[in-house]
Parts: sequence; C-alpha cells; structure tokens
Amino acid sequence: MHPTATILTRPTEASAADRPLAPTALTGVKRAYSTRRVDLGCAAALRTGAAPANGDLVLARVGTIGQHQRIELPEGRRAPLREGEAIVVAYANRYAPDQFEAVVPDDLGPTSLVAGGGIAGRVVAQHARMLTATELLPVGLLVDADGHVLNVADGALPPAPAAARPPVIAVVGASMNSGKTTTVAKLVQGLAAGGARVGAIKVTGTGSGGDVFSFRDHGAAVAYDFTDFGWATTAGAGVEAVAAVLRRGVDRLAADRVEVIVVEVADGVFQRETAALIEHPAFADAVDEVLFAATDALSGIAGAEWLAARGRAPLAIAGLVTASPLAMRELRGQVTTPVWDVATLTDAAHAKGVLVTARERRDR
Repeated sequence: MHPTATILTRPTEASAADRPLAPTALTGVKRAYSTRRVDLGCAAALRTGAAPANGDLVLARVGTIGQHQRIELPEGRRAPLREGEAIVVAYANRYAPDQFEAVVPDDLGPTSLVAGGGIAGRVVAQHARMLTATELLPVGLLVDADGHVLNVADGALPPAPAAARPPVIAVVGASMNSGKTTTVAKLVQGLAAGGARVGAIKVTGTGSGGDVFSFRDHGAAVAYDFTDFGWATTAGAGVEAVAAVLRRGVDRLAADRVEVIVVEVADGVFQRETAALIEHPAFADAVDEVLFAATDALSGIAGAEWLAARGRAPLAIAGLVTASPLAMRELRGQVTTPVWDVATLTDAAHAKGVLVTARERRDR
C-alpha cells in the first residue's frame, strides 16, 4: 500500500454500504491498463458509501463519450467505449498540460475519464484543443472479502533481491511531447544493437502501456513503469514516492541482470515531481548520465542550462528538435553540448561509447 494517511486509516472491515458482487459480475468487463496488476478475482463486493482514494479501483458505467473514445486494455489494445457499458478503472490525479489536469474527487458521483489508460478524476483544467472529458458513472469501489478496497498498490512488485547496479542513463525533457519516449526507445535500440542487455523504466507519468511497449519493441530485454510499483499516476504523489519508484525500479532491473538501464522521467522539468526528483539524492545516487529532450532550439538551450545549474549538465540534447535539421543547426550554434538525432542514438558503435561513459561515471 502507499504510505499515505488516506489509505492507512481507511477501515478494512466490510461496510453496511457494501453490496455483494456475483462471481461472474466482472466477466467480460473491460479493465484498464492502469489496473492490470491487481487480481480482480479478489473482488467480492461494491462499496458505495465511501470517498475514493488515489489508486482505488472502481466499477463504472460509461456516460456521455467525449475526448477519450477508447480505453487501453492491459495488453495495450485500445478498445472502443460504448455508452452504458461497464469498465474498471483507477482513481488518480492527472497532470498533462496538453490534455487534462484532474484530481481524485471526494465522492462517488459522476466523474471523468481523464486518460485512456484508465484514470478516473475530476477535471480541474484542460487544454483548449481537448473535447469535454468522457463521463463516468461510478457503480462502486471494488472491495475484497475482508472489506479492503482494491487499489493499484496491491499489485506492486515486491522488493528485488540485492544486485550490483549497472550504469543508468536518464532522459528528461522540456515538456510533454518533447520526444522523451522516442529518445529512450532509440537509445535502447542502439545499446541493444551493440550487444548490451538493456532494461528500461518510466518512473513518472500517467498509466499507459504505449511507452513500455515501445521500449520492448526497440530491444529492451525488460521494461517497467510506475504502475508496476503501485501507482496509477505519479501526479501529486510527492517526491519521496517517485524517488522510491526510481530506487525500486533500478533495483528490480539490476536483479533482472541487465547491463545498462535507461530511465524516462515524464513531463517537463518544471513539473513538480520531475523537478524535485532531479534534485533528490536518489537521482544523484542512481543516475549516471542525463539526456535532455527538447522541442526546439530555445528549449534545448534553457534545458541544458537548467540541468547544469543543478549539477546535472546533460551528456547530450535530443528529442523533437532533432526532427528539423534547421532547428538542430540553430541549437548547435548556441551550445557546446552535443546534439544527437535518431541516427546517432541508434548507432551501435555510438551507443557503446555512451555505455562506456556512463560506466565510468558510475565507477568514480
């Protein structure tokens, strides 16, 4: 369970508001990616008389369909939603400047689907390009036979056995959609092509399988995200929680005997948890080198300076800016930091050099 007072102080005994759930009640019900690690076979009742907490699983019916017209299933397939059908999602906050800002509501009234990976929340703000969020009509929180509300934290991987830490390279960026996932995936591809057994992890963000699946598709032998460590999203989780995800993820990948780890930190460096994590001792202890994903030349300059001011000068700048030869030329004219495009990241010989650099930094 997450070490939050909200969860720890909640009663676990059965409530008078609990309604028994038939053994076959969830058969055929679409469950979201964010809930995939929780055993729905433990669901014995529905609770309607309690406020939800971060990570709680809820059975809900789809109301008016808006922005999100599909739900991402555990295997990554995005299934169409139909008004009136039942789905299982998780309550959580969301921080997405390009989409929605949302919080966990304080009741089980109508709420919204704020992410396709299966996040229920109350919309606080949204980007002007977004449609109204798809409506969810909660039926009840899923409860086990002991009266415990099922939570994403119930499916967290156990602590890993001790193992020597391999070199770790982190990718941070200017914003959403700055090319962080592509940078991670292409670096994974280059490292794997060079013969390394690569592990990858996304340590913050909003629950969705696309990034993890991309890491695997590009050659990662093992890949995780924060949902494997008990969080549907990390927005509002606090720096100690995301630092714990980083530590546990690196430990788990080390136990998986990978030779190098590539970490994605979601959103931009001004997002609260991202900024705090970069300055946290766990980041200094676990991360050997940093790449910065920039959207354009100006963000590349500012990002490199922001990181350098915190003692984490990037090894290179990559990301969306490298899609434009002209933007790269502008950036290279203003910085001494190398600028790596996709061809550079995927080059096996170059990736071997990156690994050597990270290993040397780790061993200092």
